Amino acid sequence: MPELTSRRGLLFGTAAVGAGALLVGCTSNESKDEPAANDQPAADDKPGKQVTIGFAGPQADHGWLNAINDNAKSRAKKYSDVTLEITEGSNDTAAQIGQIETLINKKVDVLVVLPADGKALTQVGLQAMRAGIPVVNLDRIFNTPQAYRCWIGGDNYGMGLNAGHYIGEKLKGKSDARVIELAGLDNLELTQQRTKGFDDALKNYPNIKKVARQAAEFTVESGQAKMAQLLQAQSKFDALWNHDDDQGVGALRAIEQAGRDDFLMVGGAGALSAFQAIKKDDGVLKATVLYPPTMAASAIDLARALGQSKGIGGLAEFEIPASLTLYSAVVDKTNIDQYMSTGFK
Repeated sequence: MPELTSRRGLLFGTAAVGAGALLVGCTSNESKDEPAANDQPAADDKPGKQVTIGFAGPQADHGWLNAINDNAKSRAKKYSDVTLEITEGSNDTAAQIGQIETLINKKVDVLVVLPADGKALTQVGLQAMRAGIPVVNLDRIFNTPQAYRCWIGGDNYGMGLNAGHYIGEKLKGKSDARVIELAGLDNLELTQQRTKGFDDALKNYPNIKKVARQAAEFTVESGQAKMAQLLQAQSKFDALWNHDDDQGVGALRAIEQAGRDDFLMVGGAGALSAFQAIKKDDGVLKATVLYPPTMAASAIDLARALGQSKGIGGLAEFEIPASLTLYSAVVDKTNIDQYMSTGFK
């Protein structure tokens, strides 16, 4: 693959500075003519080389996915040197592959792809890389690192872990505490990761037992139906973790209809409705664990840096990282004002 090999420094992030160069920056007799380790070019807000970024995501049929598109568009508008070519988005694998191939044929400088199915779209990621177009793989990951230059996404395991620790700390003084879990689609790896993180966190609190788990479908309707089942089956529990704030809207309806207020609830993702309920603080929802759609804005930043052959400000390396995992912060009434502007509808 000659095209791939010739662009190895760009696409695969060949190290541009070795340990020896970094050590030189620490010596007291450093020459003033030699650039310091933190003087390498990094992306900033100043206009630079024009970059055309192709953006392809799935259909925005969920509040979080719609927020992904909005974050990408608004971030691109921030830069006078960025042109964004955005597809309509599709949950049909063949249609999304066709949209990405169109962007490849347009010879965009960089691609940002949130695949409807990472495994199924791996080949088109490889196709772009072989055409000399670096790919920023957003969230749902391709099967091989050869299909992307950089991956950026959320931490599903970390969501569960942080939700579990938050609940654990709230209940650590209570003996024989009982918790339940309203999960997302069980056939998705992300749901399994969230549950594993939650279970691992609860192992740190021997006074807490998870007594029930129900899988919903990331929709308001399924959240309401499955939560009603949980409430009927569990007459007493102390805390609920709900994987997704969209399905949480339905869960809260079921809770209100049942007249229950004897437990605390932690949500997931970071919807504006959840933030507003947390700030109001007159119901069971006390916190939510972020899966930030701002990752799409950061993906645009990374793509721009790639297109301009720059690194990231604040890091010593000349190149952007190979992967970035975002932190799943817990948002409750103590820090809600800081995050309110990031809430998605």
